[in-house]
Amino acid sequence: MKTKIIKITSLARDLDKIRYVADVIKDGGLAVLPTETVYGIAANALDPAAVSRIFEAKGRPHDNPLIVHIADLSDIDSLVSDFPKNAKKLAEKFWPGPLTIILNKTNAIPDTVSAGLNTVAIRMPLHPIIRAVIGQSGVPLAAPSANISGKPSPTNSQHCIEDLFGKVDIIVDGGLCDIGIESTVISCAALPPKVLRPGMITLEQLEAVIGEVSFDKSVTSSIPLARRASSPGMKYKHYSPDTKIILLHASFKKFANFVSNKAGAAALVFDGEEKNLMIPCVSYGVMGDAFTQSKRLFSALRELDRLGVQTVYARVPELSGAGFAVYNRLLRAAGFDEIYL
Repeated sequence: MKTKIIKITSLARDLDKIRYVADVIKDGGLAVLPTETVYGIAANALDPAAVSRIFEAKGRPHDNPLIVHIADLSDIDSLVSDFPKNAKKLAEKFWPGPLTIILNKTNAIPDTVSAGLNTVAIRMPLHPIIRAVIGQSGVPLAAPSANISGKPSPTNSQHCIEDLFGKVDIIVDGGLCDIGIESTVISCAALPPKVLRPGMITLEQLEAVIGEVSFDKSVTSSIPLARRASSPGMKYKHYSPDTKIILLHASFKKFANFVSNKAGAAALVFDGEEKNLMIPCVSYGVMGDAFTQSKRLFSALRELDRLGVQTVYARVPELSGAGFAVYNRLLRAAGFDEIYL
């Protein structure tokens, strides 16, 4: 397949490009689009054949459901059979933005999108490019991250080109993603609501709006392969470079002493710590600053494969607030391999 790369910098100046991308999607094509979280590979969510092409391009298991993206709150009416009060409160507070809400679906959502479940994950993104494409196409977009399944998610167009060039019709270059990790996913299809994937919208923020919310067990542990995943990011190893990653829970002094004795190893660290280590290092943000960490994490994970080492030991972010979302991505990238010192 011939992939066309399109740079969009202004909706006003590039309206013709937006219309072109929307037409490709309406015709059953695949377009890689920026969002405020990560880049997504988008298709008409109501077209089963187009959605199937997403799974083929990514090498994604078909039992891993997709998120449906909308541009306006009214777009949800035909997609869900029930929009409970707690979900409405969350939508009014956090949409458009990095929150995905799981609800009971209507028959308008193909089984290819929901992986055969009776629910659908819906998000209203904040990024102006994907919102404009949704508006111009007139259809909701199924749009998982635009990477090879299981690999680090893409936060710039070059990542998408590396993974998907020749597998999609269009890659839109919209610059660097503002947040850098995927949306928070909360299920409101049952009570009490559960967070199935943490993100920049934290558990505390959700509880401030609707009261009691809990984390699903899958947030910090793997689930059996036989169990059906109700959200992306629950079931399989995700976000992982080819290099083996191990999370090391320790003070920096203990971390440094441990890794210095490891032949063929490297370290994933916080800014400035590399000056005190004698092994190859990649930094992924400022200690205690989950926002710099989230923005740089996936680029850092991709960079690790260029070091030519066997194992990378990773510093662990704070396990609270938005830092917990960064930890969740690292935990899955490591295949739940952790050491406590």
